[in-house]
Amino acid sequence: MEKNRWLMALAAVGVHICIGSVYAWSVYVNPIQQQMNWNLTDVTIAFSIAIFFLGLSAALMGKFVEKNGPRVSATIAAFAFGIGTAGSGLAILMESKLLLYFFYGVLGGCGLGIGYISPVSTLVKWFPDKRGMATGLAIMGFGFASAISGPAIKLLIGSVGIANTFFILGAVYFVIMFLSAIYLEKPQEGYMPKKFKKKLESGKKKLKKDLSSMGLNEAVKTPRFYGLWIMLFINVTCGIAIIGVASPLLQEAMGMSALAAAAAVGLMGVFNGAGRIFWASISDFLTRPVVYIIFFATQAIAFYALPSISELILFQIILYFIMSCYGGGFASIPAYIGDIFGTKELGAIHGYILTAWAAAGLVGPLIISNVKDMTGSYAQTLYVFAGFFCIALVVSIAMLINIKKIKKQNNH
Repeated sequence: MEKNRWLMALAAVGVHICIGSVYAWSVYVNPIQQQMNWNLTDVTIAFSIAIFFLGLSAALMGKFVEKNGPRVSATIAAFAFGIGTAGSGLAILMESKLLLYFFYGVLGGCGLGIGYISPVSTLVKWFPDKRGMATGLAIMGFGFASAISGPAIKLLIGSVGIANTFFILGAVYFVIMFLSAIYLEKPQEGYMPKKFKKKLESGKKKLKKDLSSMGLNEAVKTPRFYGLWIMLFINVTCGIAIIGVASPLLQEAMGMSALAAAAAVGLMGVFNGAGRIFWASISDFLTRPVVYIIFFATQAIAFYALPSISELILFQIILYFIMSCYGGGFASIPAYIGDIFGTKELGAIHGYILTAWAAAGLVGPLIISNVKDMTGSYAQTLYVFAGFFCIALVVSIAMLINIKKIKKQNNH
């Protein structure tokens, strides 16, 4: 019996909504600091290690995912992330930083990376007609996860304590991810949805041909691979930096209360998630290269304008727009990879390009804290990022020109 591709998308969301809880890490920070008497850096290191291992495991396990299929790899992710989360509870009970770094950072981080790429490359193959929308759906789950996990973690810590919160959530994440993993599988070679097939046969629709069909080793030798890497790196560096300082930025620049700023940050998570499905779906019509040009051109202006805006509503609208582009940049990348390298080893190539995320996770917050220490305000950091977006804009235009050139060669 052929599986339903929409249930396949739901299974992908199931995996992503669990691992996306990593974005709610900040909810743990104060309770852990108070209970353990650790400083902020001690606690934040666990999150940084998790993001670093996300990028590392996504890169190293990409080939494994392609070879063994999404079910095996998503099951491994379920074990790694479930045990990593539950093990963090053990680390709290034993008052051990190193155990926390190992369970949450290393083991949980590996679960994150493998879980992130497992369903995405599969969905691209199930949705040849709606590539952007399909990957946007799964990755949207990752973006929205903190909106669900954040309040849940807060309530649990209040009623059962930190260690038990980790134990409970570890079990919940494992069950949801394991059940989702069982359903995941690749479609048959050359799969086409029935309606889409009819439209193709009647000539109503034309199948967009991929620019090329390359394995990882060939893709890495093309300038387009590095173009995608730089674009994701800059988009994430600036986005992560804004996420990291949104609350103090709103309080400093806009004079918001801490509570109002926290609510605004919560809304940012919603736009981060919604931007993933919105922009990725639009990229199916406008094409991926055009959507990235829009991202970078508009964000360069937005970052440059932010420091001089004194109108609170406008400031927030721009902030939410930036968050939607941040999410959209993540969600459109897998489809972009499929367009220019084909689906032969999409998971492996996606994994390698995600190292840009790991690098950005380290670089973004560093830039912001350094420039803030040097200049004493967040405004100057925004100008630095506006400059970054100009570089990304040049790269994205070069990508469009390069793709058009290759299409011409292919047609001759």
